[in-house]
Amino acid sequence: MTSTQRWPEQGWALLQLLLVASLSQAEEPVCRRRGDPENPQLSKDGDIILGGIFSFHSRWKDRQDTYMHQPLPLQCTSLNFRGFQFTQAMLFAIEEINNSTDLLPGISLGYKLYDACGSIARGVRVALALANGNELVFAPSSAPCTRPAQVQAIMGETSSSPCMAIATVIGPFHIPMISHFATCACLSDKTKYPSFLRTIPSDYYQSRALAQLVKHFGWTWVGAIRTNDDYGNNGMATFTETAQQLGICLEYSVAFFRTDPQDKIQKIVDVIKASTSKVIVTFLSHLDMDVLIHELSHHNLTGYQWVGSEGWIFDSQIAAMDRHHILDGAIGLSIPKAHVSGMREFMLDVKPLNSSSNELFTEFWETLFSCKFKQSKSTAGNQRECTGNEDVAEMQNSFTDMSLMPIFNNVYKGVYAVAHTLHSILSCNKTCNNKVKLDPFMILQHIKKIQFKTKEGDEVYFNENGDPAAKYEIINWQPTENGIVDFVTVGLHDSSLPAAKQLNLLNKSLIWAQNSQQVPLSVCSEKCSPGTRKVLQKGKPVCCYDCLRCADGEISNITDSITCVRCDPEFWSNERRDACVKKEAEFLSYEEIMGALLTAASLFGTCMTAVVAFIFFRYRQTPIVRANNSELSFLLLFSLTLCFLCSLTFIGRPSEWSCMLRHTAFGITFVLCISCVLGKTIVVLMAFRATLPGSNVMKWFGPVQQKLSVLGFTLIQVLICILWLTISPPFPFKNFKEFKDKIILECALGSAVGFWAVLGYIGLLAMLCFILAFLARKLPDNFNEAKFITFSMLIFCAVWITFIPAYVSSPGKFSVAVEIFAILASSFGLLICIFIPKCYIILLKPEKNTKKNMMGKGAPKPL
Repeated sequence: MTSTQRWPEQGWALLQLLLVASLSQAEEPVCRRRGDPENPQLSKDGDIILGGIFSFHSRWKDRQDTYMHQPLPLQCTSLNFRGFQFTQAMLFAIEEINNSTDLLPGISLGYKLYDACGSIARGVRVALALANGNELVFAPSSAPCTRPAQVQAIMGETSSSPCMAIATVIGPFHIPMISHFATCACLSDKTKYPSFLRTIPSDYYQSRALAQLVKHFGWTWVGAIRTNDDYGNNGMATFTETAQQLGICLEYSVAFFRTDPQDKIQKIVDVIKASTSKVIVTFLSHLDMDVLIHELSHHNLTGYQWVGSEGWIFDSQIAAMDRHHILDGAIGLSIPKAHVSGMREFMLDVKPLNSSSNELFTEFWETLFSCKFKQSKSTAGNQRECTGNEDVAEMQNSFTDMSLMPIFNNVYKGVYAVAHTLHSILSCNKTCNNKVKLDPFMILQHIKKIQFKTKEGDEVYFNENGDPAAKYEIINWQPTENGIVDFVTVGLHDSSLPAAKQLNLLNKSLIWAQNSQQVPLSVCSEKCSPGTRKVLQKGKPVCCYDCLRCADGEISNITDSITCVRCDPEFWSNERRDACVKKEAEFLSYEEIMGALLTAASLFGTCMTAVVAFIFFRYRQTPIVRANNSELSFLLLFSLTLCFLCSLTFIGRPSEWSCMLRHTAFGITFVLCISCVLGKTIVVLMAFRATLPGSNVMKWFGPVQQKLSVLGFTLIQVLICILWLTISPPFPFKNFKEFKDKIILECALGSAVGFWAVLGYIGLLAMLCFILAFLARKLPDNFNEAKFITFSMLIFCAVWITFIPAYVSSPGKFSVAVEIFAILASSFGLLICIFIPKCYIILLKPEKNTKKNMMGKGAPKPL
């Protein structure tokens, strides 16, 4: 369309606008509410009017707005008996107060009650109607278009999301709004909802209480289903946060709303079927639970343990719908049971409901008795005709069910809170001051501070967030023989107590899913027993893990340990890896076979040496003994005895003295022994050198010099040992590195230099002795003992050369055994090679033990 074509239309629109403006100026100034007026479903005049917003219907018909004309009013469907029950509870409280001479004497309370149909938009609309009224207000053009609030307080709504919207709208007007069933923790935020109060605890406490309940029964792997509104989303968010702190994992968390399409509900059922968790935590309203249980019944989805919030856990209507026993054994939190005398009888008297809206009452009556009036517009067919004389007391349905009495009591408390506040503001005694101009803001400030007790003794007050004290009963669904579910109180939860005392389970037997007496198990992974530790599975929540056995030397003595603790150095893990046991101390002892054999060998060598010494002493005057320097021979035998005995210092538990004695005694006695052998070798060499013409070497190496040489060589070793013991002596040492499960008790060298200096000095003397003996090996046989010394030194050197790698590579006590074996082998080598041939001649060949034979010369024999 071109611009020239639009001009006529624009001009016509402008003309219409000017005409409307001129007509408006001609009328008297008036303030009117935009849109169609909203009339209350139930109302009653009084001196002070209270508002009420309840859902007489639970659903509404979907409509497609074309935005071509004004939308039609919301068409509500699905009559909700609960809304009527809440209404009756409010009317009962107002009736009691109006009939009371103690509370608000001479003041009558009236009411205006609206149907929100569970719709947030309609809830806001009727809230504005309560605040503004529907009447026209005429005022001069200069006066502001304002008026006082039509109600002093609003009771309702039932759900959290409508309450949030309504409280946001009426908050700036400071009209108190008291809900009996809106539990969302978000409503405690007074910056957003300054005029909102409630007589039911916040989900802030319920969510944490549910998490503690789940943790108490050991369920760490759970599923979660919530209503997709503020109640479900906020409640589940708090539960999830607390659950994570308590070590509980959610396998899945899904949300839906009762108006969602069927395929979305089906997806939730599929999620439950595919899950491995056996516990389902639900934050659902009773309306959403109705939808879910209907779908679950189609699939006969039993065997799951349900944990419910107060929205449905003590709802007998839900229990009646559960014909497949899907929810049997459910457990959850509910508002503590209550009794208000006279309320049941009043609620069953439905005549007051017929006072305002004949159309609503007709729908209520037809639904309640499943009948139809003649003049009714109801389309339901095949129903009997209503007479109007039906008796409510004979009916058994959700309207006559009083299981929600705790919630009715919350409505009752809310009305009485307003009444006590008005009583205080109006300074009521026997009469009230009617001249006081009431203002919602004044009422709001007073009601926050109010504290009173109901006729049943319940204390009512609001904290700084407008919330009451958080106390819950723990309810267990226990089916009876006749198929009716009994809501059994099995515990209490009081959030005002310390955390460790909040949850208190009574000594009552619980029924679980499928009527089991055993607590269901719902974990991603089985508990890790002591002796193992948890290792998280990659890409899965912390509740999914593998149990790995603790390594050697580590233990875990608690279930589900995340780490293994290493034992102290002197301890080792047992076979089960759940306790540290003291390590076995290992050392070469006399009791074990190897120690006993070495001890026997040492004593045998000592005895053998003593026998040889006795033989030599007995035949000390014979030529063979005298010819071989008997003094050095006896000194050598004495040193060999010490060598055999010093090996015993290596056996037994190491101590400070034994460690210092074993190495020093070994070093000194062996040097003494080698010095004697070296002296004998030199004597042999010098003796034959002296037979040469003009030789006088024997005067330089006579008996005195021989003794001095032995003493000198020995003193050098003594000096080395003294330095070693002074600077860094050997000491007892616990070796934890050699074996993981044993403590090797050994003697640390202290100074390795000292140890190897002692061995090196012995080796030096042994090599010198070997060389000299080797040089003297071809001397005449009858007198020559050099070749026997050569053999003994050869054995000695071979033993100690092989000792070094064997000692280094032998573990624990075996290294000590190797050292003892080397001492004994070299000692036996010296004893046998040097002395046994002489003993043979002395004892078995005495005819050769003559000076003539000793001086005889024979052809030298090669070695």
